[in-house]
Amino acid sequence: MEGVGRAFGVLGPVVAWDTGGDAIDLKGPRHRSVLARLIVARGHVVPVSRLVDDLWTDPPADAVGAVRTFVAALRRALEPDRPPRTPARLLVTDGPGYALRAAKDAVDARRFEEAVTAAATLPPREAVVRLEEALGWWRGPAYAEFAEQAWARTESRRLTELRLHAVELRAEALLALGLADRAAADLRAQSAEHPWRENAWRLLALALYRTGRQADALDVLRRARALLAEELGIDPGPGLRSLEADILHQADHLGQARGNPAGRVWEQVAAAYDRTVAPDARARLESTTGLLRDLAVTGGSGLLAAREHRVAAVAAAEELGDAALTARVIGAYDVPAIWTRLDDPEQAAHVVAAAERTLTALSAEGHQAARARLLATIALESRGTLLARGPQAARQAEEIARRLDDPALLAFALNAAFMQCFDHAGLAPRRAEIGAELVALSARHGLGTFEVLGHLVRLQARSALGDFTAADHHAAAADALAARHERPLVGVFTGWYAVLRLDATGQAPVTEVEAAYQDAAALLNGAGMPGLARGLLPLALLCLRVRHALPPRFDDDTDWGPYAPWARPLLLLDQGRRSEAAEALHATPDPPRDLLQEALWCLTARAALTLGDRPTLVRAHAALAPAANELAGAGSGLLTLGPVSACLDDIATALGSGAVDN
Repeated sequence: MEGVGRAFGVLGPVVAWDTGGDAIDLKGPRHRSVLARLIVARGHVVPVSRLVDDLWTDPPADAVGAVRTFVAALRRALEPDRPPRTPARLLVTDGPGYALRAAKDAVDARRFEEAVTAAATLPPREAVVRLEEALGWWRGPAYAEFAEQAWARTESRRLTELRLHAVELRAEALLALGLADRAAADLRAQSAEHPWRENAWRLLALALYRTGRQADALDVLRRARALLAEELGIDPGPGLRSLEADILHQADHLGQARGNPAGRVWEQVAAAYDRTVAPDARARLESTTGLLRDLAVTGGSGLLAAREHRVAAVAAAEELGDAALTARVIGAYDVPAIWTRLDDPEQAAHVVAAAERTLTALSAEGHQAARARLLATIALESRGTLLARGPQAARQAEEIARRLDDPALLAFALNAAFMQCFDHAGLAPRRAEIGAELVALSARHGLGTFEVLGHLVRLQARSALGDFTAADHHAAAADALAARHERPLVGVFTGWYAVLRLDATGQAPVTEVEAAYQDAAALLNGAGMPGLARGLLPLALLCLRVRHALPPRFDDDTDWGPYAPWARPLLLLDQGRRSEAAEALHATPDPPRDLLQEALWCLTARAALTLGDRPTLVRAHAALAPAANELAGAGSGLLTLGPVSACLDDIATALGSGAVDN
């Protein structure tokens, strides 16, 4: 301090301490008010006239003299040893007013600001120590007895905001150190006392999740959402929304912290790799592909990033002109796929083209395993198309894998075979066989991710065949394996399956099933699977309403995604626009060869039945006949239109009665 060893506290009631740390008698409330007003000014001069206005709503006639009296008394209290008639060194007169010339570290609020700023740049352990010390300086509300005075209000609120920020910074540091329990204890009080701070809710939910209390974490986020909506009429910000989605998906990154063992090992190995492997080494490309494969199964932004960087890695490998290297980079991305619609067709086309070029460049002899992986990749990345190359590539990949007796390669090839097992409707039994082989093969050889895939394939196939007892078994097995191998995306599919089961078995009223589908749709938020997510919820609700003969009422701006052509005729019919519906039906293409082809054919048939469109009914009957023993759409494991046989019976009746146009 400049000249005088005095300290001042405003993080609570306004106080001054002497060099021994004892409180100084500041006389009455007006004296403390003058001192507090000068501290707020942060060393700047406060004119006497301003002090008068700030101290009194209706100043007395001798207000200026009273202020001077208060200042004189404060000077005696703060500098009791100052000789008579010598200038004050602490509370000084300057021009028209007074200023407090205290050093920055003499005021607890200034020290607190500096500590919080510094803590933000420190390692977690040091940050916790620094912040706990700084938070210990608080004795109550800032400028406690003057907090609502106009001159103190802004500063008091600024300091309060800084304290709340410090609590949250400390919580982040505790989480980084793996001390989630301690963080949760602090944050409960924070969120209860200051319910509008979304970051406090976010950190509390994260802390609860990391202590293994996932349900409590979700409850916190839902309470925050309700509070914000009811009291402020606003939706949660992106931080809360993304955390809720990540918790629902059990995103891997939620359990990571800089202080935990896994994080430490990762940082050390990554640093060693960077030091050891040359930046231009080809080994980096193959290492990157392995990392992208692991990143893809985390879902969310990880899946999106993996797809994007995969294309870049393939392009980089091709630039090097080494076909064998390029084959390894392409083939190493053996990420299991369960959904038959591509997330990014353009990226997939790039990969297919590169795989075809690489196949041509590889020598005819040798490289059989690499060729099989390239062929499997082509089959996987051309799924849902009408190209003959996809099924052909899948067959070739499977033949090579069986000949080489390579379990991992065969699992990849079986995934490709599954994706090309949609030549026509009614192939659920064949897919059930593929799923069974995947489960047995993977369990035998420790291929955990492909074992999960096998159970999901079996779940879909048994659902299509109405065998929900078996489907339940596979859902439970997939969830157990997903928890063991940290595969959060599995919960999206098993979560939707639970609603499909509720729907198909008639165990709940339509309104309850609709609400369950709405909840299931939340699982897709941020999952990184647009090929699955877009249009799925309205399609599920449309199938539900059509099956129960309810009006298919939807908002005009409903995003039907790729399913718009099959929904449009029914929506137009509901609006009484029959001629437009007939035109839309004539323009409706045959459904793609995928998991939803039976459901989309049934929707087409329902519109054709209403319109009496004989040619369309004939086509629909021929397409659906092989699936007579299946539930339409249930092979997706997500939704259903009920028994295909019921749709076939309605078509046959209409065609036989002559109640259709010729």
